[in-house]
Amino acid sequence: MPFNSIFAWIIKKRIHQIDLFRKYPIDVQNELLFSLLNVSKDTEFGAKHHFSEIKSYSKYKESVELSNYETLKSSIERIINGEQNILWPTETKWFAKSSGTTSDKSKYIPVTKESLFECHYKGGKDLLALYYENNPNSKLFNGKHLIVGGSAQINPVGLDSYLGDLSAIIVKNLPWWAELKRTPSKEIALMSDWEEKILKMAQETIHEDVYTIAGVPSWTYVLLQKILEISGKKTIKEVWPNLEVFLHGGVSFEPYKKLFDDLMVENNINYIETYNASEGFFGIQDQLNSNELLLMLDYGIFYEFIPMSDFHGIESNNVINLSEVEENKNYALVISTNGGLWRYIIGDTIRFTSLKPFRFVITGRTKSFINVFGEEIIVENAEKAITSACLKHHCSIKDFTVAPVFLEKDKQGYHQWLIEFIIEPENLEDFRNTLDVELRNINSDYDAKRSKDILLKKLTINSLKPGVFNQWLKINDKLGGQNKIPRLCNDRKLLDEILKLNVNENH
Repeated sequence: MPFNSIFAWIIKKRIHQIDLFRKYPIDVQNELLFSLLNVSKDTEFGAKHHFSEIKSYSKYKESVELSNYETLKSSIERIINGEQNILWPTETKWFAKSSGTTSDKSKYIPVTKESLFECHYKGGKDLLALYYENNPNSKLFNGKHLIVGGSAQINPVGLDSYLGDLSAIIVKNLPWWAELKRTPSKEIALMSDWEEKILKMAQETIHEDVYTIAGVPSWTYVLLQKILEISGKKTIKEVWPNLEVFLHGGVSFEPYKKLFDDLMVENNINYIETYNASEGFFGIQDQLNSNELLLMLDYGIFYEFIPMSDFHGIESNNVINLSEVEENKNYALVISTNGGLWRYIIGDTIRFTSLKPFRFVITGRTKSFINVFGEEIIVENAEKAITSACLKHHCSIKDFTVAPVFLEKDKQGYHQWLIEFIIEPENLEDFRNTLDVELRNINSDYDAKRSKDILLKKLTINSLKPGVFNQWLKINDKLGGQNKIPRLCNDRKLLDEILKLNVNENH
């Protein structure tokens, strides 16, 4: 029996377990919480918070305070320096470098053996299981899997531990069956110089028979452009005729979809979204015709949620579990994990679209929004508006960011958009008008503040020179991997830095 058929048969057995947590989500989550507490009761953190005495969710909330990176930072630094049994009982030697969109400094998230194998790798296998369930004639394992991953470095404190992007940690520890089909070589996959890395990846993979591509949309697009440039082909399907699926995550795919469609041309490429962060693997798109993500409930992660209307960081009082969430409300995500993160606010926000089963969409970041004038713009609003405007004006973008221009004595405020176009609109002023209208249609608070230009004027657009965003990322040691430009900011620090790098400002 061919390897592809054997693999498809084995991996589909996992569907039964997925169906189990679809049917009994609250039971699965409750059992998981007490398993985490029992395993960790003798750690320094578990002893301090009396894990052995916790017998209910309400007692867990009472005993353990909300946390974020700053509150756990000293414990994590001790683990990096070689101490163990602090947050989690088993040895921890891998640390995922966070993209740091809400902080100037890098964050290093502990990746335990349990979180790597029972969460991240389990998520990868489930991604394939759900894909095979939806595509029973798939031949993915007849060819190579191209992974556009990050870089890793040896921890200077210990030669047997590593600091790096989550994707690099995953590549360094891949099981044999995944490594057998992966491309490019580890030497290239883990390179830290992204400009050289993209070139070498293109050169090495261009002659492979690639069936699957996995990566962040922005860097994957750069790689595919380089492959077309080297090969002289017009479409990616000419390079890889058996290419079947692009597995993506990290940022919203909506602004990139048309770019990928143009590169692929053929319509038989499947786009599948995942939600795999440094802190854990949370969701998988389990339906081909919908971008909703299925919340994965048996990966060693216990979920809690803070309604964004009541969000005050670690001082938040209104924290609920899965049994209490409602559809179409914006929630900050709180997790307790088999990586040693306890009641940890990761900074992402989600909105449930279904409660049977629990499906959701990512709406943004707890600190990535604009609410200077009471307009309450979230990332989801901005991405939908710019995607719609691009479709109407037959243009495409590489990236964008937005910040307010504040009210002055005799001047109204407004939103300033910095956009790096790949294909510019024929008329930037018309595009500006459309973008403003789309945003008003999507967000009633923005529309109210824009009424008659009394408080908030029409947005402005600066069309950036190519490469400016990458230049900023490189200067700030954020180029490559899971790093990304923050979409929305309440202050002007980021925007002003990027504008200084842009020689000509176009309004």
